[in-house]
Amino acid sequence: MDFTVVHLIVGENTMRSSGSGAVLLMILLSHMTSALEVPLDLPQPPTITLQSPKDYIFDPRENIVIHCEAKGKPHPNFSWTRNGSHFDVEQDSKVLMKPSSGTLVIDISGEKAEAYEGTYQCTAHNDHGTAISNNIVIRQSRSPLWSKERLEAITVQMGVSLVLQCRPPAGLPPPVIFWMDNIFQRLPLDNRVSQALNGDLYFSNVLPEDNRNDYICYARFPYTQTIQQKQPISVTVLEMDTMNDTSLYNVTNFSANPTGERRPGFMTPLGASSTKMVLRGETLELECIAEGLPTPEMSWQKDGGELPTSRVSFLNYKKTLKILDVSEADAGDYTCTATNRLGTAHHNIKVNVKAAPFWISAPRNLILAPNETGILTCRVNGDPKPDINWFVNGVPIENAPEDHTRKVDADTVILSRVQSGSSAVYQCNASNEFGYLIANAFVSVLAEPPRVLTPPNQVYQVITNSLALLHCATFGSPIPTITWFKDSQISIKSEDPYVIHENGTLEINVAQSQNSGKYTCIATNNLGVKENHVFLEVKDPTRILKQPEYKVVQRGTSAVFECKVKHDPSLIPTMTWLKNSGELPDDERFEVDADSLTIKDVTDEDAGTYTCIMNTTLDRDSASATLTVVEATPTPAIVYEKPDPPTDLELTDQTERSVQLTWIPGDEHNSPTQKFLIQYEDLLHEPSIWVNMTEVAGTRTTAQLDLSPYVYYSFRVLAKNQVGYSQPSQPSRQYRTNPAAPDENPSDVHGEGTEPGNLVISWKSLTGFQSNGPGLEYKVLWRQSDVDQDWSSKTVANSSHFVVSGVPVYVPYEIKVQALNDYGNGPEAEVVVGYSGEDLPLSATDGVLVMVHNSTVAQVHWEPVSSHSVRGKLKGYKVYYRRERGLHETEEEVDQEAQHQVLTFSGNQTEGRLPGLQPYSLYIIFIRVLNSKGEGPQSQEKQFETPEGVPGPPSFLNVLNPSLDSLTLEWGPPVNKNGRLTGYTLKYQPVSNTTEVGPVKVMDFLVNETTVTLDNLNSSVLYKFYLSAKTIKGAGANVTKEASAVMGTTPSVGPVFGIVNTSVSEECALITWEYFGHHKNIYVEYMVENSKEDWKKESVNGSHSHILKGLKPGTSYRVRVVARDPAGPTLHTTSEEVVTVPAVPSRHVDIATQGWFIGLMCAIALLILVLLIVCFIKRNKGGKYPVKEKEEAHQDPEIQPMKEDDGTFGEYSDTEDHKPLKGSRTPSNGTVRRDESDDSLVDYGEGGDGQFNEDGSFIGQYSGKKEKDTHEGNESSEAPSPVNAMNSFV
Repeated sequence: MDFTVVHLIVGENTMRSSGSGAVLLMILLSHMTSALEVPLDLPQPPTITLQSPKDYIFDPRENIVIHCEAKGKPHPNFSWTRNGSHFDVEQDSKVLMKPSSGTLVIDISGEKAEAYEGTYQCTAHNDHGTAISNNIVIRQSRSPLWSKERLEAITVQMGVSLVLQCRPPAGLPPPVIFWMDNIFQRLPLDNRVSQALNGDLYFSNVLPEDNRNDYICYARFPYTQTIQQKQPISVTVLEMDTMNDTSLYNVTNFSANPTGERRPGFMTPLGASSTKMVLRGETLELECIAEGLPTPEMSWQKDGGELPTSRVSFLNYKKTLKILDVSEADAGDYTCTATNRLGTAHHNIKVNVKAAPFWISAPRNLILAPNETGILTCRVNGDPKPDINWFVNGVPIENAPEDHTRKVDADTVILSRVQSGSSAVYQCNASNEFGYLIANAFVSVLAEPPRVLTPPNQVYQVITNSLALLHCATFGSPIPTITWFKDSQISIKSEDPYVIHENGTLEINVAQSQNSGKYTCIATNNLGVKENHVFLEVKDPTRILKQPEYKVVQRGTSAVFECKVKHDPSLIPTMTWLKNSGELPDDERFEVDADSLTIKDVTDEDAGTYTCIMNTTLDRDSASATLTVVEATPTPAIVYEKPDPPTDLELTDQTERSVQLTWIPGDEHNSPTQKFLIQYEDLLHEPSIWVNMTEVAGTRTTAQLDLSPYVYYSFRVLAKNQVGYSQPSQPSRQYRTNPAAPDENPSDVHGEGTEPGNLVISWKSLTGFQSNGPGLEYKVLWRQSDVDQDWSSKTVANSSHFVVSGVPVYVPYEIKVQALNDYGNGPEAEVVVGYSGEDLPLSATDGVLVMVHNSTVAQVHWEPVSSHSVRGKLKGYKVYYRRERGLHETEEEVDQEAQHQVLTFSGNQTEGRLPGLQPYSLYIIFIRVLNSKGEGPQSQEKQFETPEGVPGPPSFLNVLNPSLDSLTLEWGPPVNKNGRLTGYTLKYQPVSNTTEVGPVKVMDFLVNETTVTLDNLNSSVLYKFYLSAKTIKGAGANVTKEASAVMGTTPSVGPVFGIVNTSVSEECALITWEYFGHHKNIYVEYMVENSKEDWKKESVNGSHSHILKGLKPGTSYRVRVVARDPAGPTLHTTSEEVVTVPAVPSRHVDIATQGWFIGLMCAIALLILVLLIVCFIKRNKGGKYPVKEKEEAHQDPEIQPMKEDDGTFGEYSDTEDHKPLKGSRTPSNGTVRRDESDDSLVDYGEGGDGQFNEDGSFIGQYSGKKEKDTHEGNESSEAPSPVNAMNSFV
């Protein structure tokens, strides 16, 4: 038999801290959130397993690779669409689809890459369904040239503010902006001079040192690694004495006081307030740049709230506020404040947070057996709220072949009684103006006996007191039921210490040695049974018994750190020593033995913290100590250590209940003893367990100890100084106290009956230490309260409860429990009162009286029953009432299946109100008494009648025989007459599309008239008709109709409800009903039963079913269906139904819906994306850059040559002639291809000896080399690379 060993590894000090246990539980249970997987040897629809990102920007120098991978049985076939049309891969020789895959590789060498831009979508299809990918937008990266412009020199007075605009060309993706001078040194930025998010350079105030003629803005385009530069900008700063003698040209921003100080003002954003919109999950960047003299200081605050410290950072000298992973809570008003000594300025930024669609619960694959029912749920959120559309096999569900087993309700698809052959892939598409989500979820209809996927005979090893998870991954259809057995005979239930998860995993939260053994999981469905065996081994933890101690040693001497460890003998330990969390020096002076570290000839460099770590395959433990090295002096250094343990323990002055303990203190090691701790061991009841008993001052050497009877004492003493506790002393000789009668009685005494005629008396037993002697028993005494009788008693042992039988029903008893042993009884026990078991109430209430208030409400009164007939605790009275028939109906028309309505009135109430009665009806009522056991017999039935009320709306209103100037109306009597009809009233009036109405005409009809012909109507006018029935109580609700003489009619809105059904599952309820009305203003209303809150309303859009979601488990709700007539206030409702949502076991937590889990997954995905981008950039660096000697300094700054000895630029971008930097050649379409750009600036990306000064300027030479074609010619093997100098700044 083969065994596989699985180690469940726990962190250091697992037993000492619960933190690592929480992390372990998260990791081990993470697989429980994954969707059900179908073994690949079984038929299944396609599942997309890999696809490219939605937005794919490609490098024009490389092939385009669009990923699309899928699995299924049989293996799927793949096809593509581009821009919504079929993309024939075989017709394009540049496009290759990988074998057994949908991944496309497009060779764009020698081709126009723009031809392959567009929106692509992959389809994976087999015999069981079709899955689709996201819409993948393919775009080419672009690095356009800077537009031509001629910049004039800027002359500005000292102290004023200034903005130098960059305005780079818009690239794809956008370029990175930085400012440098003409020798490629980064311009210094500080609180006064800063670069804005848009690349502009802001001066809060200018100073003479800002004089220069080479302010140059550079734009680096990430994909092509092309660098474009703007024309240099010249800035001249004039001081006051210069201004008086200078003829000024192009001088800007003069003020009345040129060099004077001034209050802050905002350069950007302008005005007192502005707005900013950001999407949820993105990064929010708010910017405020102020001018003023002195230079203002910036600060930020959020109005009415605090900034999220864990996600917020301040950049650009606090001019930029950056918040990561924005959530809805980050919306609000933010205020930036600029301050100098002359005053402050404020700017308010209102931040609105919107959200692209994001998953709350994506649809999951369903495995259904024939005739089973399943639900696909697509729960999303966003702002604005996303629209949800369903597809089947890539086709909109409304265009898919009709399937009577399928019902779509907003974000839910209900599949009822599925059949073989109906497998398919469903797609949920959720979108709003900011994005979309697509999820595939297949429905596979299979009939498959159980199979166990977990390998057999696995051995799980865990440490004592840690979590153990025994897996039983199964597959079958219907889903198998999992049963666990221990040692093949003990059935395991989901209760402490075991938890059986839905996926079959058996959890033991705190594993103990007795949990070791063989476990069998059995998977069962109606097609078969399968079992699997696994084994659990619970190991002893690894613990350091003697930790290394703090050392102060002289230079040149030796230091020894001890580290003695206890571990499970079946585990192989590994001892590791660290110095300052790193490896030990490679020095022969360090000697590592099995349980110690010796450092010989100690030097000053050896000082530090030394840690011993003991690792096994399952756990670890560690301990640290510090080594201090001091000068070697004739006078020994003072070494502070823990005291030595006390010695010579002696017991004197022995009595039955006390003894005096004396000891001799050990060496204090230069630190006075603060106190002594005395511990005892009870060798009789709890051997090997030492319990703290008392503490005495460090100046004492004796202690008087109070003792308990019948204990085999052994004592030990520990000394404590400022360094710590000593090792325990050797135990004293054993001292046995004599037995005695108990000093106390059991606690927590209760008496309560569990069934009629019994009384269960329970208590909390004494411990062996409390027993005071052998033969511990309990004397249980009881007698009926308020009855003059003696105590009955019974003595029991080894039990914590006793059952008294044959007692009267629900009477009070006085109870007490007294401890006793072989040496006598304990103290007199306290009396508590309990009650014997209840029985059903004996008699019914009399004197039932009904008072009818109106046609829908009645008041019922009854006589209370005697307390002795309740035979238990009175819970209240249940009133049952039922409508027999309408008073206008005959006895043959009685509804024999009418259900009783029930109202419960708690406590000793003797009256209650019956609401919601139907007018003009005969009701029957009776009452039952209720106690904790149940209901008593019913009272005599009593009849009452409700008076007439207004009738319901006529059952229909139809338009017949419309002609040019007349039409005929026909109607039917109301379904609910609520009395004797006296006639009908018809009102009608002309209406228009703007809802303007004309005069109303009124006609009355006898009760036997059900038709009327209206003449002299205008054929071009639309009329609205209102028809109501009447009783002596007045007119009822209207039924309405709109029609014209020629055009015909619109449907009736008179509502008629039929049967209402309900079904519930976790957190939701399905409501279905019959409805015969014609309008669609229908709602489902619900509220928590017995609460005073208002009804909650959800529109159903004319459907005959609705799912209520988000209900609380374990809660009952009142539910009704309501139809509202849009033409008037008429309201139609069904009877109220009560639905109870089942409680969810508290131990089962869906980790996939937890915020921390979603955040962790997002962080991992972001980290992977960043690593991929870094690798991609690194791969594209390399090459050489041809240079020339530096030309004259006063030539055009766009064509400056570069000398080999000063490391400055050679030929770089000339915006006048559309020339990019030489070596970064850009074709006419604004892109760079690899085959045309072998001499790129970025070919120097990984140089050898190139260095940068602290301020970012480039020094030295690059030694990186790259082979080139001979026709490229003229290159310098030692040329410096300006690109790398720029890359170092961004």
